[in-house]
Amino acid sequence: IMAGRTNAQIAEALATLAGIMAKDHQPGREDEARLERFRKHKPPTFTGGYNPDDAMK
Repeated sequence: IMAGRTNAQIAEALATLAGIMAKDHQPGREDEARLERFRKHKPPTFTGGYNPDDAMK
């Protein structure tokens, strides 16, 4: 009886984990997540204007 209950608990835990992983994996979302991480680090922004001399600094 104990082994049956343990197996059922393991099966339930694996099903829960599989559901979480399937929900977390969204194709096409990886690029969006990378962009969000990049923006979170406050990258330099383009302030406008043509200035090739300052571009080399």
